[in-house]
Amino acid sequence: MKSVLIKNANIVNEGQIIKGDVLIEEGYIVEIADSISMKSANTKIIDADERYLLPGMIDDQVHFREPGLTHKANIESESKAAIAGGTTTFIEMPNTVPQATTIELLEEKFDIAAKTSWANYSFMFGGTNDNLDEILKVDPKKVAGLKLFLGSSTGNMLVDDPKTLENIFSKTKLLISAHCEDETTIKKNLAAYQEEYGDDIPMECHPKIRSEEACYLSSSRAIKLAEKTGARLHVFHVSTERETHLFTNKKPLAKKKITAEVCIHHLWFTDQDYKTKGSKIKWNPAVKTEKDRDGLLKALLDDRIDVIASDHAPHTLEEKNNNYMNAPSGGPLVQHTLVALLEMYHKGKISIEKIVEKTAHNPAILFQIKERGYIRKGYKADLVLVDLNSPWTVKKENILYKCGWSPFEGTTFKSRVTHTLVNGTVVYENNKFANKSTAERLTFDRE
Repeated sequence: MKSVLIKNANIVNEGQIIKGDVLIEEGYIVEIADSISMKSANTKIIDADERYLLPGMIDDQVHFREPGLTHKANIESESKAAIAGGTTTFIEMPNTVPQATTIELLEEKFDIAAKTSWANYSFMFGGTNDNLDEILKVDPKKVAGLKLFLGSSTGNMLVDDPKTLENIFSKTKLLISAHCEDETTIKKNLAAYQEEYGDDIPMECHPKIRSEEACYLSSSRAIKLAEKTGARLHVFHVSTERETHLFTNKKPLAKKKITAEVCIHHLWFTDQDYKTKGSKIKWNPAVKTEKDRDGLLKALLDDRIDVIASDHAPHTLEEKNNNYMNAPSGGPLVQHTLVALLEMYHKGKISIEKIVEKTAHNPAILFQIKERGYIRKGYKADLVLVDLNSPWTVKKENILYKCGWSPFEGTTFKSRVTHTLVNGTVVYENNKFANKSTAERLTFDRE
C-alpha cells in the first residue's frame, strides 16, 4: 500500500487546531508533527496548503436501502455519496427488504458491503416483538447495535409489546438505538386531520401530527425503561427542545448509559420551510419549530446531545411527489451533512472543533469503535481535507445520490471536501473518485 504524506494542514483533533503534517503507512497514521520529510519515493504527497484536516465523519444512522429497495438507493451509490461528503464510516439500519432481523439476513448485508461499499461499515440488527432469541445470538464485538422502532416502523418492526420491550432491555448486551414516537398519539392526531382534509393534508401539518407530545412520551418512556433495567440506550434523531431536558451533561460520554443524537435536518430546517420544500423535508420525526431547532443546537453545544448524524433515507422523486398520505418520510442527506455543518460554523453557530467532536470522536466513543474517529498515531487513517473558502451550489449534476435530488438543491455552501481517505487510501480527490476504496467492516472494543 502506498504511503501518504499530508503537509501544511490545519489539523482539527480533540478540541485543538494545530498546523502540521500527517504521515500514513499501511492504512495507519504513523506520525503527526510540525514538519515531516518524505520517507520514500513511493509516498504520495498532498499539500493541504492550510486547508483543514478532519477525522472522517462516522454517521451512526443511515438507510442505504439494500437489499430490496434498490430503486431508491444501494450501498455502493450511497457510500460513494458519503465519501464525497466527508463521511468515511456509516452504520446502516435494519429496515430493508427483507429486514435484518436474523443473523443470516444481517450477514447477507455485510457480504454486500464487503463487495461494494466505499466507506467503512457496520449494520444495526433489528428487533421485533418476537425475535429475542435471535437478538441474544448477536456478537457485540462484530455488530454496531440493536435498532428498535418504538414508533413509525416498516413491516413488522414496530416493537410495541411492553413485556417484550422489558425483556429486550433486560437481557441484551447490545447498545440499543431507538426511534421514539408514540404511535397512539400519532394515530389520534392523524385521524383528526384526515377528518378535516381527507388524504390531501397540508404538508405543514406533519409536525402537528407527529407532534412534540408523541416524541416526548416515547422518549421519556424508553429512558425510564433503560433506567429500570440498566440497558444502554441511544435515542436517535431527537427533534424537540422539550426532549433535550431528558438528557444530561453531568457525566463524560464514556460513562453515560443514556445518550442522544440529533440530525442535520433538525438543526437546519424549521416548520416554515414546508411552504417551499413540501414533502422534500417530510421526515419522521418531523422537522418542527424554530424554538425546537434552537433548543437542539443549545443541547448539542452543552453536551446533553452527544452526536450528529444524517438519517440519510432516500426515496425517488416520484414517491416524494405524492400527497401527504402517500409521500414517504425521509430524504437523502449524507453527501451534504458536513458542508451544512461547516455553513453553520461560518454563521458562528458552532466551532469546527465541536463539529469534529460530535461527528467523529463521540460516535467512536459511544459505539466503542476500534481505532477510528481521531487523528492519532496508531489509528486508521480515515481523513477528510476541507477547503473552507471554495463556494459551490448544490445542483442536480453534482448530486451523487441514486435518487437524484436533495433538499439542499439550490443552496450555496462556502466549504467543500477536496480529499477523502479511507484506511489510508485516497478515494476521493478534487471532485473525482480516485482509487477503489479499501473499506472495512467495523470492529468494536467491547466485552
